[in-house]
Amino acid sequence: MKKIINHPDHVVDEMLNGLTFAYDSLVERLPDTMVIHRKADKNGKVGLVSGGGSGHEPSHAGFVGKGMLSAAAAGQVFTSPTPDQVLEAIKASDEGSGVFLIIKNYTGDVMNFEMAKDMAELEDIEVDYIVVDDDIAVEDSTYTAGKRGIAGTVLVHKILGAAAEEGKSLQEIKELAEKLIPNIKSIGVALSPATNPEVGNPGFEIGDDEIEFGVGIHGEPGYRREKLQPSKDLAAELVQQLKKAFNWSKGDEYAVLVNGMGATPLMEQFVFMNDVKKLLVDDEGLNLTFRKVGDYMTSIDMEGLSLTLVKLEDPTWLDYLNAPVETISW
Repeated sequence: MKKIINHPDHVVDEMLNGLTFAYDSLVERLPDTMVIHRKADKNGKVGLVSGGGSGHEPSHAGFVGKGMLSAAAAGQVFTSPTPDQVLEAIKASDEGSGVFLIIKNYTGDVMNFEMAKDMAELEDIEVDYIVVDDDIAVEDSTYTAGKRGIAGTVLVHKILGAAAEEGKSLQEIKELAEKLIPNIKSIGVALSPATNPEVGNPGFEIGDDEIEFGVGIHGEPGYRREKLQPSKDLAAELVQQLKKAFNWSKGDEYAVLVNGMGATPLMEQFVFMNDVKKLLVDDEGLNLTFRKVGDYMTSIDMEGLSLTLVKLEDPTWLDYLNAPVETISW
């Protein structure tokens, strides 16, 4: 294992310290916690809290700031933050209008965030939440009952963050989230596994000439393994799966996110986006009015990428996606 680290046991702590030192105008680390909190002035809005295991950077701390998250709770690598950590994030994010939790659909995350919600309500903080399950690759995978939550979660941060910044109430944000989640779907492909620095070994094995469709962001199994293919063929497979899930029509309006998994060069991500454009715009006639490429929800050093589409059923969703933010990584 080759990593630029000091000791595997200290990776997350030192990462959070480095992040807050580099961007101390935007965020701070709450003392004695693994919580990153935004420094923007409080204005009475609904607080937004997300989080999860480390190893997915820039998720989630990279999206803490004005216009997106109020705070993010980090766990150890690929491990959910504890309820106590999430509770501290909730308390720091409460501006008097309640706090909304954005939870990726993993058993540990759902359990711990729900426990933190109950603990916060005992302290008279109104809390609600949504569970993001955008990964259409498999059902009931490792660590998951139902579909997994992956890169689409970042777009939930963005849309709900803009709504909160606009002054929407906790109930209005809940209603928006419930309409939004069914319209976000993602699917990925891996070329190589991730190596957890706390473990020292790759999470799974895959041949040098192989790829796996549908691998999760913790290395969970996908739905098919094949020999390496050109980008256009990978794009065709992912688009075909999304087409079955959405059943779209020509002229439908979508947002698209090509998300790198941590070790995929931007050159390759842009090649893939070009192939996606040919399939979705030229062949399918979709209107891709919002487009983004880059590393947003990674899996440490995994080679691969995911493709997320959001059906823009409400025109305000596009406005929210384009609204300005002050964060590290958007």
